[in-house]
This record gives sequence, structure tokens and C-alpha cells, in this order.
Amino acid sequence: MAERPSAPPTIDGVLETALYVTDLDRSVAFFADDLGRPVLLRNERMAAFDAGRRSVLLLFAQGQSAESMAVPGGVIPGHDGAGRLHMAFAIADADYAAWRDHLEQRGIALTSEIRWPGGGRSLYFDDPDGHVIELATPGLWPNY
Repeated sequence: MAERPSAPPTIDGVLETALYVTDLDRSVAFFADDLGRPVLLRNERMAAFDAGRRSVLLLFAQGQSAESMAVPGGVIPGHDGAGRLHMAFAIADADYAAWRDHLEQRGIALTSEIRWPGGGRSLYFDDPDGHVIELATPGLWPNY
């Protein structure tokens, strides 16, 4: 009888999320200035932001990361993307109204607002490239 495969090792969360943007300077300003995310790295092809709790948001200029790139220690495989993508930031329930007010003050229009069956709430809006950005409180998922 064949031995059953073992269970995979543990995964400790999503470390990076990537969006591909047409105007890197404009997108850096949006995430840094409008959403207050600290910039961790910035160069001509990409920017990295602190997305909270050991998570990093990567913005790549479309087409600038399609080729593999040698870095000290190895090679980053090429990747690229296009289209209307989605990502969500986790926020505290107590900050929900403050975030709604902040977005309004910055002239960022909400595209949707949802109260989830588990008690969580979400604010949806677009970034400058039309990517769907979400701010979500606990109660959205069974594990959040």
C-alpha cells in the first residue's frame, strides 16, 4: 500500500500582495499620502509599503517586472499583471467611521459599503488605476 503524503508545513500568513500600476509616482502618492502607508522601498520599477502586521504591499510599474531580475543572493522570477485587481487592508472596527470620514476628506469616493453576516464591515474604493481596494473589519471571514 502506498504511503500517504504528509501534511504540508505551516504557512504563517500572506507576506506580500502586488498590484501593477500605470503611473508609479501617482500610485505611490495615493498609498503614502492618502492611505498613510509608510514606504519601505522605492525605485524606478517598484515601491513597497508597510501594510501592517508583517505584510507588505508591492506596487510594480506595469511591464517593468516581466523579466527575471538578478539580485544579490539569487534571481527574482519575472511577473506582471493587468486588469482590475483587488486587495484588502485589515482595520479595527473602532476605526471604521474614521476611515470613512478620512476617505471623504481626501476626495476618495466609496464604490461600496457592506455589512457582512459575521459582523464585519467593508469599505470599497478604487485606487488611481481602478484596482478595488477594501478596508475590512474583523468578522469578514471565520479566521478574521
